[in-house]
Formats: sequence, C-alpha cells, structure tokens
Amino acid sequence: MTLRVYLSGEIHTDWREQITNGASGLDVSFSGPVTDHAASDDCGVAILGAEADKFWHDRKGAQMNAIRTRKGISDADIVVVRFGEQYKQWNAAFDAGYAAALGKSLIILHGPDHAHALKEVDAAALAVAQEPAQVVDILRYVLSGELP
Repeated sequence: MTLRVYLSGEIHTDWREQITNGASGLDVSFSGPVTDHAASDDCGVAILGAEADKFWHDRKGAQMNAIRTRKGISDADIVVVRFGEQYKQWNAAFDAGYAAALGKSLIILHGPDHAHALKEVDAAALAVAQEPAQVVDILRYVLSGELP
C-alpha cells in the first residue's frame, strides 16, 4: 500500500525534511505547497500580471496557491498540518478544515504551547503529534503495524 501524504503549514523550519528523510524506505509519496516564500507570494502577479494594490497582488497569489493546495489535499490519503511557533498560519487552519471536510486522515503537528489555541483543530485530527519523528512513527505503523 502506497500512502500519499500532503505536508501543509509552516514553511520556516525543516520539519518537512525531517519527515521525508525519516520516512525513507517507507512506501510513501509526499507533496505539499510551494515553500519558497517569495515565489508563493508573487506567483499570481508573475503569471497573470502586476497589481497596483497589494490586496489584489496577495489575492492572486492566494488563489493560485489554493489550486495547488486543493489538488494536493484531494489526492492525499493523509494530510499533515504543521502549526509553527512563530507565525500565525491561517492557511494551515484552512487546510486542516478542508482536509477534515473531505474526510481525509488528518495529523496535526504543533508544540505544547499551541494545545489550547488549537483544541478545535486538534479535535478534527486522528492524531496530534508534537515532533516530526512522531509523524514518521505514525506512517510506519499505518503501513506495517510496527511500533517504534
């Protein structure tokens, strides 16, 4: 069984690499958003043309990124959503809600400091992890039934 896993959320740390490296050898394929912050912000105007108003500049980028995100989440068996320590990831909250609405298996990843603020998001998840290694252990268990 090959698992398709979409890695959503925070882009300022190496949590994705920790998971993909840790899952080496497992039958898992990963996808996710564009993590180059500038490319993600500017994709709309780079492809569809400049906007004088920053609101429309950002909106074009958000809508183009939503095409990729919706496709990735729709195709995924499991969606992992990471909430980082430093920034408000409103897009991550949307991705978690979208994945839950589609009935996707949802794993939320965040530190203990966010437990209260994310209690409703966590309630939609099948697992809430604090470390990327725990996500790898979940994937290994789902695929093989093996405990860490």
